[in-house]
Order: sequence, then C-alpha cells, then structure tokens
Amino acid sequence: MTKIIAIANQKGGVGKTTTCVNIAASLAAMKKKVLVVDSDPQGNATMASGINKFELRKTICQILIDGLDVRDTIIEKTNGAFHLIPANEDLTAAEVKLLEYFSREFRLKEALSPIASFYDFVFIDCPPSLNLLTVNAMCAADSVLVPLQCEYFALEGLTLLLDTVSQLAEAVNPKLKIEGILRTMYDSRNRLSSDVSDELQKNFGDLVYKTIIPRNVRLAEAPSFGKPAMYYDKSSVGSKAYLALAGEIISGS
Repeated sequence: MTKIIAIANQKGGVGKTTTCVNIAASLAAMKKKVLVVDSDPQGNATMASGINKFELRKTICQILIDGLDVRDTIIEKTNGAFHLIPANEDLTAAEVKLLEYFSREFRLKEALSPIASFYDFVFIDCPPSLNLLTVNAMCAADSVLVPLQCEYFALEGLTLLLDTVSQLAEAVNPKLKIEGILRTMYDSRNRLSSDVSDELQKNFGDLVYKTIIPRNVRLAEAPSFGKPAMYYDKSSVGSKAYLALAGEIISGS
C-alpha cells in the first residue's frame, strides 16, 4: 500500500530537502519504489537529484496550473534511483494562480491519484512556509514528517506546525497525522542540542524517531554534486543515519 509523506517545516534551513532526497534514495536502495515530488519553488530537491532545474519545460507547476498529466512530468532516471516530479522558480507564480481555482487545496491530490499506487512511498518536499503549496501537499499526504533542528526556537515553530496539521485534519484531510519528528543537524558537543532533544522526547514520545541526523560535512556537500549522500560518500555518518531512518520508516509502515 502506498504511503504519501509530506516533509514540512515552515522554518528554513532545518534539513528538509536533505531529508527528502536522502530518505528517498535510502528506500530506493532497499528496493522500494519511490517518487519524490518537489513542491518548493527553489527546486532544491530537483537539483539534489541531479536534474538541472533551469533546463526543465515540464514541472509540477504545469500539473497544478494547467492540469498537465502527471505522467508527462515524471523523471525516471535520477542520481538517487527514485522517480521525480521536478520544480523550478515557475512554481512561485503558481500559488497566486491557484487562488483562482475551485478546490484549489486538492489540485496535487487529484493529480497524484492515478499514479500513486505504482509506488511504495511518495515524498513531497514542501516549501519553508505554511502556504497554499504546503496545504496542497498536506491534503495529498497520509502523514507529515517534520525535520527539526535541535535549537531553542525550533520548538516554537513545531507547535505552530502541529496546530496546522490538526486544523487540516479536521477541515480537509481526516487521515492526516504526524509521521514522525526527525532531529537534524545534531551536534553532540552542544549542550543545547542535547537539551532540545530531551525536551522533544519528553513531550512527544514515540513520535520522535530514534534515528538522529548529525551535523555532517558530507551531507552538506552532496547536493552541490547533484547526489544523495549515499552516492556521494556511502561511508559518511550522514548517509548511514538516513539508511537507519529508512529502516525505521519501513518497520513502522
């Protein structure tokens, strides 16, 4: 059964796209059929998959605005061995245009419905804001995975995001739930990282993944080479951490 997971956090720089691309690549390496949907106008997930966003003619923008068949946009050969629906800066205009449509919150869900069952996992990389593109992702998803940097203000943002998920579940997507909270950019030498990690576990218990993603140079470098970490440096601690997370996700499915 297909699992559709939105990867969201309204705060930027928390490892959202890194998580999306690396968990997708890890699951694909485990022989799972995986689709990544880049729903961020920055197109970072597209570039991190080895696809040049500046050369694209068909993206998620045409799907949401023009009703283009999703099958016409899927890129099957990426550097992560997963399939990809790409994005670029054209998507910036889509949010404004979407306001003109009836049932605008469901455009992505309707587009994905014909092909979702082909995949074991669909990951939607959301923009770093709670806008209409993020709402579309959450309406299409079964659950939300929240990457969270271990710092003080991250906890405030988490509360806002959880409230949004709860409201959307009540209003438009009753099945929507939190898939898990992922601690990212963890620095064991930093007392604040440990304190925030402890606070998360105390308040959210089983929702917090056991796997912790450490600060890792290789993880940071990999996107500039258009590769997930496991294809850039398989032996890096970052790559191994995402493989461990993939195992957690599979065991919880």
